[in-house]
Amino acid sequence: MNRAAIPPRGRDADTLLEQMKELRGGDIDWRGGRTWSLVYHAGDAHTAFLKQAHNLYFEENALNPFAFRSLHRMASEVVQMTADMLNAPPEAAGTMTSGGTESIILVVKAARDRARKRRPRLRQLEMVLPRTAHCAFEKAGHYLGMRPRYVPVGDDFRARVSEVARATSRRTALIVGSAPQYPHGVIDPIEDLGELAARRGVPLHVDACFGGFLLPWLERLGHDLPRWDFRVPGVTSISADVHKYGYAPKGASVVVYRSMDLLRHQFFVSTRWPGGVYASPAVGGSRPGGSIAAAWASLQRLGADGMTALASRAWDAAERLRAGIRAIPGLRLLGASHATIVTWASSEPEVDVYAVAERLAALGWGVDRQQDPPCVHCTVNASNAPAVDPYLADLHQAVADVRADPSLARQGDAAMYGMMARVPIRGLVDHTVRGVLEGMYGPDGASLDDPGQGAQEGPLLRALNRHGHRVQPLLDGVDSLRGRVDTLRGHLHARRGGRR
Repeated sequence: MNRAAIPPRGRDADTLLEQMKELRGGDIDWRGGRTWSLVYHAGDAHTAFLKQAHNLYFEENALNPFAFRSLHRMASEVVQMTADMLNAPPEAAGTMTSGGTESIILVVKAARDRARKRRPRLRQLEMVLPRTAHCAFEKAGHYLGMRPRYVPVGDDFRARVSEVARATSRRTALIVGSAPQYPHGVIDPIEDLGELAARRGVPLHVDACFGGFLLPWLERLGHDLPRWDFRVPGVTSISADVHKYGYAPKGASVVVYRSMDLLRHQFFVSTRWPGGVYASPAVGGSRPGGSIAAAWASLQRLGADGMTALASRAWDAAERLRAGIRAIPGLRLLGASHATIVTWASSEPEVDVYAVAERLAALGWGVDRQQDPPCVHCTVNASNAPAVDPYLADLHQAVADVRADPSLARQGDAAMYGMMARVPIRGLVDHTVRGVLEGMYGPDGASLDDPGQGAQEGPLLRALNRHGHRVQPLLDGVDSLRGRVDTLRGHLHARRGGRR
């Protein structure tokens, strides 16, 4: 094992910086707009300004607000600005976090502790959420012992309120909706969910980590969007990421509660530790001051007019992308145009989505593959505007290549993604992915070109590698059978509805 070790003597600073630049050479070209997620860029001038703001607080630690009062003030003002943008009432309160996942974990924690205090005899608490809700809720449930109860979405990919109502019980500590949900970019029926949550006395959290700093400006531009923020009476909390369409550096999100009655359940306090009384409003103890300072600086520097202009550019780019995809035979768009997420899928059996995605990846595009149904996700922000036309040209050619050579669907990563998404025994997929993680994070750290090295291959990858050409027809048969079962369920559901 060739394990990295701290060098015996310190190395030259200029040499190290040059090495880091070379290491970065293999990363995706986000500056050229060739990735449709991960990076939100408002221009080089804004980035240079944020680096200055971040570096002013490079070494400060937000762990102790009494030591660094300026950081506490900036974090408080970020929360207040976010609450104002989300039409929260005057008594609303919240905290900054390191990102959307932490915000969601804290919301689940607060809901759990609130329910425990009210119903201490219940052993198992649940949260009810649509299948399209972000996976961070499942992670939070895994960490905190809250069982997620997923409900199906409609053909429009929005939560079915009737199914949410059916799944809600005395065990329910939280109901979840998204604005918008990540896979298809649609806003759940928050007004109807709010009425249900208020009637049942259950908190309703709106996950606006993606849309929180985008949707208000789209509405300001005149776009007709479903009501989703604190103007809906049943909404009790909202999460919104400043490091997305607030164009702040990574590590900045906000969770806002309608009142302190809810936020107080998020806090952690220990009075028995020999190190002293320990109180924490969020998950992290030590928190980097730079991300807080840069988030505050980004909102102040851009202002409402700047973010509205960036939202307009992102929307125009998304609309051009949608129009171009509609014009490509064999592709179709999924979901309503509620935000700047563009998701496309195949409309013809001859056009395999994962094979098209593989061709795009070979041309240097970052491709976010999704499942149920197989599709590709594109998050569009202002910096993607120059990349729309080149992407559409390459997408058009990729579709033509796959149509001309159907065997591409059975080759390389296209075959792996296609079969992994369709294997009916999901435990096999879980086992395989865990093996990949073991390889990536093992003692010597695997290469991402072969992340499975150092880990057991597992039965699923062995089957795909050795028998993929035979497995594909079997999965086609499983898909056909599943479709017939779903149709039969639909008929039975309709009959039951007619008898009520």
